[in-house]
Amino acid sequence: MAEDIEAKIRRLRELGKVTAEPETPPVKPPTASAKKPPRRPRSISSIRERERRKRILIGASILIIIILIISIGVYSYMQSRSANELKDLRTKKVNEVNYYFSHYNFSNKDCAQKAVQVRNLVLQKIQSANSVDELKEINVKAYFDKAVQVYQECVKEQERIAYEKQLNQTKQAKIQAIEVAFQPLLSMPLPDSLRTKVVSAMKTLESQVMSAKTIEEVNSINPDSYLLSLWRDYYFWKIDNIPGNDVILEKEGTKQLLSKAEAKSLLSAVTSYTELLQYKVYKVQYVEIALVLPRDRITGGFIQPGDAVMFFAKNGTKGSYREIVNQGYVELVLLPTNAGQISVSESQSQSSSTSSSTSTTYNENHASTYNPGDFQYSNGTTVSDTYSNSQSASQSSSASYSYNVNLAEILKAIAAGKIQASDQAKEALQSYGWKVIDLEQSSDMLVLPPNTEFLVIVKVPSIFVPDILQNQQYLYVAKVST
Repeated sequence: MAEDIEAKIRRLRELGKVTAEPETPPVKPPTASAKKPPRRPRSISSIRERERRKRILIGASILIIIILIISIGVYSYMQSRSANELKDLRTKKVNEVNYYFSHYNFSNKDCAQKAVQVRNLVLQKIQSANSVDELKEINVKAYFDKAVQVYQECVKEQERIAYEKQLNQTKQAKIQAIEVAFQPLLSMPLPDSLRTKVVSAMKTLESQVMSAKTIEEVNSINPDSYLLSLWRDYYFWKIDNIPGNDVILEKEGTKQLLSKAEAKSLLSAVTSYTELLQYKVYKVQYVEIALVLPRDRITGGFIQPGDAVMFFAKNGTKGSYREIVNQGYVELVLLPTNAGQISVSESQSQSSSTSSSTSTTYNENHASTYNPGDFQYSNGTTVSDTYSNSQSASQSSSASYSYNVNLAEILKAIAAGKIQASDQAKEALQSYGWKVIDLEQSSDMLVLPPNTEFLVIVKVPSIFVPDILQNQQYLYVAKVST
């Protein structure tokens, strides 16, 4: 608008110059020899014309001055208005910047500096703008969005760096945990093939850890399944290398005598390698031990050499019974001395008579009584013969005796060679104890009382001996039925 006013003023000035110039006829330039013509008197019309022109020039000058004053006033007003508008818009822009940046949480101090740089940049542009148009072209929201973007990118970068650091620490911790978990297995006397397999599995797990992209992926890598399989292979290898067909498995103090196939089957059912490590495998070494137990704690005494037995015991009078040996064998059973005490009583009588009437009567009676233990057995024979002749005579005789036999003393005498016919005696006494027990079974009568103590020789793995001896007071021997 100011430019338009200046253009109008210039045109008015040119118009005034044109109007002020008099219209005079062209005059020839005077020559040196020519003389001035005499001045002619002016006419009234020319004087009026000149006055008219003067009035026109004065009016035009006044008009021009008025126009100039108005133009200057308008120009000054427009300049003042433009400056105020520029100032107001600048203040508005600054307030807009402060509003946006004050209503966002730039909590990260390091990254907030990048946002402050963008804020200072837009403020500098606002302060350096020289016109309203320049200020209007400044998009504060765009600068704010750029500041937020720069801030968020910085925060994400810091988070990425921190996450990478934490991820690497997690990887190192996981690798260390894997090595610690594999160390007990690697410390075992493994065969070369199994050791190679263990090392390969460990390296595979470590490779999975190093290639993981997230912490969750690292934490999801679990060596338990590998360790379960490898530990099971080690147990199987150890079982196969134990001589014989049986092994001892122990878990939490409980021992079992199992065949190799049974042991492998039991270990195959374990689903956790930590539970598998609770098992211990031992070689079976049989030993024979002697136990003195009442017959009511050795299956009534009805056991024989070669029988398979199990052992149970309890702690104290109020404890619960538990199995301490799952399999053993009877080697020998000895009956007590009171089972070898035999008492025998025997009586015998004989008589004869003769008469002159030639009749002779002959009578003969035999009676025997046996008392083995608390029972009595009797046996008697009577023979009668009569002869007749012319003479008669009579004669009579009788005899009785009793004896006690101590089988323990007889055995001692046989062993010392102090008894005659020792071979016949040994043959007669052979399996005497078993005959007594068999007689009880066949007669359904109890000969020996329940508290009769038997000496039992049993064959058990050596690892069970401490448990048997510690619990002998409350030990029960059970015969395994087939």
